Amino acid sequence: MSEAALLKSSAYIKEIKIEVVRKSIHMMVAFVPMLARYNLVLTFSALVAGLLLYTYSEFMRLRGVQTALISQITSAATRDKDKGFVFGPVTLAIGTLMALMLYPEPAAAVAIYALAFGDGFSALFGKLFGRMTIPFTGGKTYAGSTACLLSVFLTTLAVSGSLRVSIIIAVLATFLESLPSGDLDNMIIPVGTGFVAVLVM
Repeated sequence: MSEAALLKSSAYIKEIKIEVVRKSIHMMVAFVPMLARYNLVLTFSALVAGLLLYTYSEFMRLRGVQTALISQITSAATRDKDKGFVFGPVTLAIGTLMALMLYPEPAAAVAIYALAFGDGFSALFGKLFGRMTIPFTGGKTYAGSTACLLSVFLTTLAVSGSLRVSIIIAVLATFLESLPSGDLDNMIIPVGTGFVAVLVM
């Protein structure tokens, strides 16, 4: 194998590792519906506290001051293209909070699961298996969108028990995820999915 090929392979492996770390953190919001059923106020407060702590840590990191654990996790999850303040965790927390504030159960759970698993598996499968990109989506792949569709369908089916509802919500979530919205998809997916879940469930 040539030196150029080795460098390309090494860069690809590094990219996959970063994506796995990012989406592992991303999928942790799947615990929120369960915690909210136990204590909504405590769950909401924990999300807000986490958001504020992360924001403070990022500002400190940009000033060259490392915050224990948080800065290490952020560095491990930061892509080469990420410059300056990393907004992904901020929009993730806000999107989860909006789902809790705007929608009752089980629509809030459906919205958060769509964010956690639909967006999460879409990115992972897109990186691993995505070869063909979807036009006008900013680089989203058919493999990623298929993973999003299936994961949202299965999680919604587990919550609702309705095939019709699961298909409608999975198709909508996949459409929202395919939009070239960057980190804003962390808010667009749960808000849009939760709204439709309220209508059809």
